[in-house]
Amino acid sequence: MPHRQGIAPDLEPLGSLERTHYCGEIRERHIGAEATLMGWVHRKRDLGGLLFLHLRDRTGVSQIVFNVETQPMAHAKAETLRNEYVIAVRGRIVHRSEDTYNPNLATGKVELVAEDVRVLNVALTPPFQLDEEDSASVGEDTRLKYRYLDLRRPQMQRNVQLRHAITAAVRTSLSDQGFLEIETPFMTRSTPEGARDFLVPSRIQPGTMYALPQSPQIFKQLLMVAGYDRYFQVVRCFRDEDLRADRQPEFTQIDLEMSFAREDSVLEVVERLIHGVCQAAGVSPPSLPLRRMSYGKALQRYGSDKPDLRLPPMAVVTDLIAPGDLPLGGPLVAIRIPRVGHLTRREREQFRAPAAELGLRIFDDFRGLSRKLPQEMAAVRERLGAEDGDFIVLVTGLAVPSGPRPDQTVLESAGTINRRIAHGFADRHGLLDDNDLRFLWVTDFPMFEWDSDQASWSPAHHPFTSPHADDVGKLETDPGACRSKAYDLVLNGVELGSGSIRIHRQDIQSRVFEAIGFTPEEARHRFGFFLEALQYGTPPHGGIALGLDRLIMLLAGETTIRDVIPFPKTARGTDLMCQAPNTVPARNLTELGIALRVSPRPSKA
Repeated sequence: MPHRQGIAPDLEPLGSLERTHYCGEIRERHIGAEATLMGWVHRKRDLGGLLFLHLRDRTGVSQIVFNVETQPMAHAKAETLRNEYVIAVRGRIVHRSEDTYNPNLATGKVELVAEDVRVLNVALTPPFQLDEEDSASVGEDTRLKYRYLDLRRPQMQRNVQLRHAITAAVRTSLSDQGFLEIETPFMTRSTPEGARDFLVPSRIQPGTMYALPQSPQIFKQLLMVAGYDRYFQVVRCFRDEDLRADRQPEFTQIDLEMSFAREDSVLEVVERLIHGVCQAAGVSPPSLPLRRMSYGKALQRYGSDKPDLRLPPMAVVTDLIAPGDLPLGGPLVAIRIPRVGHLTRREREQFRAPAAELGLRIFDDFRGLSRKLPQEMAAVRERLGAEDGDFIVLVTGLAVPSGPRPDQTVLESAGTINRRIAHGFADRHGLLDDNDLRFLWVTDFPMFEWDSDQASWSPAHHPFTSPHADDVGKLETDPGACRSKAYDLVLNGVELGSGSIRIHRQDIQSRVFEAIGFTPEEARHRFGFFLEALQYGTPPHGGIALGLDRLIMLLAGETTIRDVIPFPKTARGTDLMCQAPNTVPARNLTELGIALRVSPRPSKA
């Protein structure tokens, strides 16, 4: 358990003392200046007559020197200080002697010679060290339980400040492009957007519920109806869904919408936004315009609608193999991982079992295949653009897949294996450099995807996405062939945002609802106000929502969005610091007319 160390000093008021400099900003140009620094004791080294202390605030660390001969009272008080005590120090900034420079500190050529110190507060011994090198081994649950301490660590302070810089750049870019920041409601009605809603019971109207918004989708479209032709918002959204490293029950997105816009108009706005965000983050901005790839090509080349362009594309090579030469269950896909060389049998075992679980047959002995089918395998190498030292593997389905889009199953599974092999041997081929940022637009998504559980079509994005004009006639006759005016922004295999040109005609919107199985009565119950609004002169419009947390995560070089959100939930959706979710007093439930029914836990046999 944490405990106090040593003799606690008398605490002193701040009084009229004011900070003159932040700890991380003093430099050689400040030499000779009187300065007052305030912050937390980071580290202390007592050499007897001289005591050296590192003082930390959100900008960095400065070294403070206490000399027993010149300032005995300040030195005596400094001896009582412990890590994380809160202090204010007044003194003069001097040049360090050259042999004591600290190249690891931005302030490493100067120090403050203390003349006076005030102890503003004491601290318990932290449950973990806050030094960068010492905190790496601390479990995430411990860090999240004491998040207010974890946020003091330099890494977290850099991430939070980066978050501020990126958010400020977003607002500047969109404001400069004529967008208005407009807030939309947090308490609204439940709508089907692909995940469960968080529900808020109404006390005034018992038996009814608000829902926290999964996105401001309908409201931002209503703003287009209202004539606010360029809207944006940095907005909190809520989804009660299964969690992963890049998901949270509450998250932040950059939301924008614009009227009289073609797809190119939206993409150009976002590209300028990304350019400004990268500059604010200290990252080399991408060349504009960003690369674009259709959904069909992304699926065929990468087996994914969010391709990682750091990997070489796959190739469908079914046409290069004569019937009967290899047992095929759907398309035959060739995968190339550069510079990996020959893999041992044990190394190949790492992806054989996952391939079988995905319903794939895998041919990983390319040397053997080249002896058996030399001309065919030479053609495969040529199509892949393979070089000496590249690892090549072929995959196909265990059986011919069924469903509305049978080849898609094999391609997506092949893409999964491609990524697994690449990440498994990343240290050998050097492709997956986190500093190599590859932005991509994926366009021309299918309008619908088949829901095998419900045996029906569901929106590939959301039901407000406009179909291609040429495909409107297929809404009733062939929904699987309908293309949408949807587009996603992808970075290194991570979807940053999803957007589309919206439906602005009431008749088309009604037909889309019908295509996904809504009866006219159900559509009116859920969206009657929206369908009515579409009849009052709705302009053509489109927009996008970008995941701010994911964007910051990638630009910060982190692997989880929990490290770029000040107060996140765990992977189980729990706030360990506040112990939420939690129970509420019975009287609160009574006021809401709610009775809880707790399902019994299954017994352990």
